[in-house]
Amino acid sequence: MNRARRALRRLTPRTLRGRLSLVALTTAALLMTVLTVAFNAVMDEHLQHQADAELRNRAAAVTTTVDTSGPRVRVLETVNDRLLDTNVWIYAGSRLLEKPPSATVGSPLTRAVDRLAAQRGHVCATADGHRPVRLCSQPIPGRAVGATVVTALDLAPYRSSADTLLLGSLVLDAVMLGCTYVLTRLAVGRALRPVRTMTDQATQWSAVGSDDRFGTEDHPVELARLGASLDALLDRIRTVLVHEQQLTGELSHELRTPLTRIVMELDWWRARPRTDTQTRATQEVIAEAARSMRTICDTLLDDAREYALHPASAPATTDVVPVLGRLLEHVGPPDRVDVTMETEARALEAGVAPALLERILSPLLANAVRYARSRVIVSARRLPGVVRIDVVDDGPGVPEAFVQELFQPGRRADTGDGHDGAGLGLPLARRLARAVGGEVSFDPGQAPGARFTISIPAG
Repeated sequence: MNRARRALRRLTPRTLRGRLSLVALTTAALLMTVLTVAFNAVMDEHLQHQADAELRNRAAAVTTTVDTSGPRVRVLETVNDRLLDTNVWIYAGSRLLEKPPSATVGSPLTRAVDRLAAQRGHVCATADGHRPVRLCSQPIPGRAVGATVVTALDLAPYRSSADTLLLGSLVLDAVMLGCTYVLTRLAVGRALRPVRTMTDQATQWSAVGSDDRFGTEDHPVELARLGASLDALLDRIRTVLVHEQQLTGELSHELRTPLTRIVMELDWWRARPRTDTQTRATQEVIAEAARSMRTICDTLLDDAREYALHPASAPATTDVVPVLGRLLEHVGPPDRVDVTMETEARALEAGVAPALLERILSPLLANAVRYARSRVIVSARRLPGVVRIDVVDDGPGVPEAFVQELFQPGRRADTGDGHDGAGLGLPLARRLARAVGGEVSFDPGQAPGARFTISIPAG
């Protein structure tokens, strides 16, 4: 059984074109078989009717030479008597009056004629012998004794015609099946050519994240539906690629600060011999930076997975004040910028996880300290349903022409300002805030300096 299945599987075409061609060929073969059988059956019946009609006409001609008006049956002699007597038997009752010269008494044909004549009615039958013969009887009523005329006809020419028709129909079937298979392969190949082209294009476009799409115009309904499905798939692939690039850029941006701290501490430690206390302090800074890197990776990767699986899921809650205090300890050199925190309460519960809140706040605090001239103020307060955090600096502010591009990834107002930012911090902060139902916005009316506002759902 398994071998038969494997053999059948090997014989089954692997391509859709081959399978459709095989289905069309099988269907056509079944249909032509039925039509051929029906056609030949009808032709056999028609040829038999022709033979019976010929026999009845001959019998009717013979009955004109048989006289049954008297007490005895008489066969009248005519000019064409020899032609009429060919393959003709005449019976008076059950007594044989005349028979063909070639007929022998006791032969199978003679016995079949005797049985047919004994039935005394319009009856036809076929005697199968060396050559098939069709027999028909024609009764002739009489005043005293009735007569019966039996005529015979060789069926060999009719059978030869039927065999010729069968052979011709089989040859025609073979030609039609061959044409059906070839035309089906051509038609299916032509129909599938646009599908193959669309598949190749979709493969190329998905590899490079192209903006090209198939659309649904100027296409048949089936190809339009396929194009719409491929367009939706390409859109999802492009979204994934953009999200992957965004996540890579965000990780690079966020990991840059702790990596810089590690490099600076190692350079400082290797510059000259250090005491054990200084070495332990350096190790503690490096360990803290490494923990920060791990937290950054876990936060961004967890956010990416959470967004992919549950875009609207609610995060945990955390106290805002300790997170702000911890971040302000590491925002920048305290001798250049005065960073102060203003809060209305000691406890402000926000509906975000601590690590995620740090990632939202860190880019805004880093930018404020980077561009401030002397002062940065961070204020936090609770409003109905939200916790609002304002980050205000007294720096040059944001150019008015750049406000519309402020939160677009990779955009910077001035690439030659001496800072090594990549333009990813603010887009990351806004994306993470929106992921938990919050928002990061810029106040264009703040002067001097810049004001960024973070709105986080209250815990």
